[in-house]
Amino acid sequence: MNVQQEDKYDTLSYSGIFLSCFSEYGTHCVHSKPEHVLVYIYSGEQVIVDRNKKTIIKAGECAFIRRDNRLQMFKNSKGEDFYKGISLTFQRNVLREFYSKMNKADIPKDVPISDKKVFKLKPGPAIESLFQSLTPYFDSNMKPTEGVTHLKLLEGIYALLNSSEQFYPILFDFADPWKIDLLEFLNENYMQELSMEQIASFTGRSLATFKRDFKKISSLTPQKWLINKRLEMAYIKLKEEKKKVQEVYTEVGFKNLSHFSTAFKKQYGIPPTEI
Repeated sequence: MNVQQEDKYDTLSYSGIFLSCFSEYGTHCVHSKPEHVLVYIYSGEQVIVDRNKKTIIKAGECAFIRRDNRLQMFKNSKGEDFYKGISLTFQRNVLREFYSKMNKADIPKDVPISDKKVFKLKPGPAIESLFQSLTPYFDSNMKPTEGVTHLKLLEGIYALLNSSEQFYPILFDFADPWKIDLLEFLNENYMQELSMEQIASFTGRSLATFKRDFKKISSLTPQKWLINKRLEMAYIKLKEEKKKVQEVYTEVGFKNLSHFSTAFKKQYGIPPTEI
């Protein structure tokens, strides 16, 4: 697939499948999507930065990016090879439909919940055949049908589940229909001074049900998750927004500057004043 300088295009979207090509030597964006994403790199490279962690996806490599996380993305050319990549976005209605048709007896039990945000996948026939089957759409004006895109999304889900059991609790972490989604609520209200009992009540759960449901989305305790979330947002405000420590710690929900500084240094290895 040879893309000339004058043929530059950004992103083509086909019902949850995104083909991206950049003939410039680099582009940067902030990723913050409410859906899980599976990305494959045809040429160039993609760099994903999560605070002090960096993941590099090279040509021929694939990675899974977890939903509801704020990450910096750099899509770069490598030498004369422009960036070309494709992303599959798994909307919750697709995952719900897939889950509803699964044989529940085949779902592995007691799989540990990973807190990783980015997972590089080992190369294999399932991943390679899935993405190679989509390459013709880079050089064609033909748009895949809704049926084809849906089948490719299902193929992506199967590829993930077959690659590792750790993706079962991640992909199927949605709340029951009559309950408010825990992650959605916590991401919107993490700065508020709420007790666990209040959070449980606001999300339509008893405290025991809240704790049980929370274990499905994180290996951390709710208290530890909230502290980590506040520290992550503090890092963003200090690093990207250039705010001062004195105004940041209260903005993200800390009541005590000393407690904030101690927790921040424990999490990132440096005091907040050095960001």
